Amino acid sequence: MNHYPTREEVYEELCKRHTRKVQERLWNAKVAVAGLGGLGSTIAIALARVWVGKLHLIDFDQVDLSNLNRQQYRMSDLGMYKTEALKEQLLSINPYLDIRMDTVKVTEENVKQLFEEDEIICEAFDRPEAKAMLVNAFFEHYPNKRLVAGSGMAGYESSNTIQTRKVAKNFYLCGDGTTGIEVSNGLMAPRIGICASHEANMIVRLILGEDEV
Repeated sequence: MNHYPTREEVYEELCKRHTRKVQERLWNAKVAVAGLGGLGSTIAIALARVWVGKLHLIDFDQVDLSNLNRQQYRMSDLGMYKTEALKEQLLSINPYLDIRMDTVKVTEENVKQLFEEDEIICEAFDRPEAKAMLVNAFFEHYPNKRLVAGSGMAGYESSNTIQTRKVAKNFYLCGDGTTGIEVSNGLMAPRIGICASHEANMIVRLILGEDEV
């Protein structure tokens, strides 16, 4: 039978690494991850590992075979809702997280209510129209929250073209901004992982009071 360290033991170890001031800010942060594919699942795991204490997972989809080349799911997760499969993984990394799930599609009708309790919104959708809808809703309903989004990360182009940019007040965009999804240039785990790390790191910076990229 596994014996897990207590919350206090793990927290104290992280404070040694990050300092207590940093860890307290991370632990008290409230971050929503909208879209739990290659970007979102990777971002959520990175945030869980640094103990961002309150994560809000949003996705309506189920894990299928086409997801496994780039998303943080396993064969054993096939058929599960992504919210449930990812929550299981996150709690295996950090059983002390406060995880809220909404297994729904984000729409113009529910977008305002969905993110009311979140401080930082992470956009990780696949479809351009869904991205645009969330960005528009952010500016309309939540101009004082922070939004971190992704655009342009397909294929195996140079790692160095992935960047983080501040494109408007409280709005940050990660990616190369141009690379689209094509049959010969599909989404792959390494480059998506680079973009996901950009998004996760920008979220950490915002939590810690760093507004510039």
